[in-house]
This record gives sequence, C-alpha cells and structure tokens, in this order.
Amino acid sequence: MTDTTTQIDFIRHGEPLGGKRYRGQIDDPLSETGWQQMWHAVGDAAPWQQIITSPLARCQAFAAALAERHALPIVSDARLMEIGFGIWEGRTAEQLRAEDPQQIERFYQDPINARPQGAEPLAEFRARVIAGFNDLARTYQHQHVLVVCHAGVMRAVVAHVLGAPLESIYRIDVAYAAITRVRFSRERPPTLVSHAGCRINE
Repeated sequence: MTDTTTQIDFIRHGEPLGGKRYRGQIDDPLSETGWQQMWHAVGDAAPWQQIITSPLARCQAFAAALAERHALPIVSDARLMEIGFGIWEGRTAEQLRAEDPQQIERFYQDPINARPQGAEPLAEFRARVIAGFNDLARTYQHQHVLVVCHAGVMRAVVAHVLGAPLESIYRIDVAYAAITRVRFSRERPPTLVSHAGCRINE
C-alpha cells in the first residue's frame, strides 16, 4: 500500500466453545482449536498500525493477545458485534430442524422477512456495521488496520462494497479465521481486494 491508501483487513474469529450454532451475541470464548486457527491465519505478520475489535470475547481475547504481542493499539467498537439471532441464539441447526424442518430454509431464502423471532432486523444490522466501517475508514485514513469480527459483519461489508442487495448477504461464505481485505485509494470507492483468504499476506 502507498501513503494515500487506506487498507482494512477483516478477520473472523475462530471456532468458539460449543461448536457450530446460531451464536449471535452470546459471548462464548474461543476454543483451543479457535485460538490455533487465529494464530495460523495471522502467522508472524504485523503490518497494521491499529487493531479494532468486536467487544465479544471470541474476538476481543485474540485481538488483545495480538495487540500485546506486537505492541499495537487496540480499540473496541460495539457496532462490529454479530447480528442478534433472537430465539435462535445458542441453538444448533439440528435443533431448529427438529422443531420446524423448513425454518432454516425460509430464513436463507428471505432473511429480511423470515428472520427468527426477536432477531435484529437485517437492515438495522447493516446500518450499524457500515456506520462503524465508514468511521474507521475516516479515523484511520492512510493506515493499515485489522478488524477482528464476525461472519455477519464481513458479509455486510462485502455486500456494501460490491453494492449487492441486502437479501443476498447470506450468499457470502465466511469460514472461521477467514480474512477479507478492503482498500480505499484516492478518488475510488472502497475496493474488495480479497475475500475469505486463510492467511495474512502483507
């Protein structure tokens, strides 16, 4: 990157304790496997001037450890928390299918209108994430920053950068410890440089 470029790397947290489930804003910590996934993804790289993290433990604990290792400043931003899944929070796909075999399919086909009871509306989720995204791009202009966050946050950012419709957000796959890079350069709008990589490439 150059002195006129702002570069933002987003990394999803690793596997939390309890395995795969609709976790949303439940504050489960990383499992041992999750820690290994995160350290593998960043390796020895430390190309950033700043780390920003979701306040949830599965992001914040690793962000704090990485910041300490490389003597980097770190801030927490609640706008970068995962979407709230309402009554689905803490439940597995198998549990939900046993209750209603079609409810997961309905949600992914129409995530705007078929969201779980009590879930955060998708438009409101996108609005808070993009507000945070725009603020950090302004605050850390011409810097290279790392955001430790969630799959939903990364989906919202990618969809925003590409101008994709809101209802397509769950067509974007984000694995544990996956990395997405967005770049701002001079007069150009934000550009998706890479998505869902498995290692930091300086």
